[in-house]
Amino acid sequence: MAFQTYSLFVLSVIMISFGHVENRLNLLQLQNDIDKLKADFNSSHSDVADGGPIFTERLSSWTERNEKRIILSQIISMYLKMLESTDRSKAHVRNITEELYTLKESLSDGSKKMEDLKDLTKLQMSDLKVQRKAVNELFSVLQKLGDTSSSHKRKRSQFQRLCKC
Repeated sequence: MAFQTYSLFVLSVIMISFGHVENRLNLLQLQNDIDKLKADFNSSHSDVADGGPIFTERLSSWTERNEKRIILSQIISMYLKMLESTDRSKAHVRNITEELYTLKESLSDGSKKMEDLKDLTKLQMSDLKVQRKAVNELFSVLQKLGDTSSSHKRKRSQFQRLCKC
């Protein structure tokens, strides 16, 4: 039961966050399809609750809209990968997969950003050429960081002036 609520919650957050819920009927249809998928996966098994949720806890730490697009695009990709090995002849699997592909397309900029993050982890920072390039870019990187942090400070101070707290 926890997994049922959890799956619907994740999909609902994704759809609502990015404007893909045209009406409540669509979400109810998806809930029905997800219930069938849960039966396929025997998700009422007792081990489902072990270790807590795998996606929803991660979602709570991503607060900005653009940040959420990054993590949600990765989560959707993981669901699509999981569904690749399921029986696509079942209507509920096709419906869920189709909806996830639609959502993935709307998050394409998030997917690109995720790829950028993955590429950064692959950089060989022990390579002398990479180190030289990195040192040449250090001042520009620090400038961008300064621009970002001063922008946040400015927004915060503007809010404090406007807020009559």
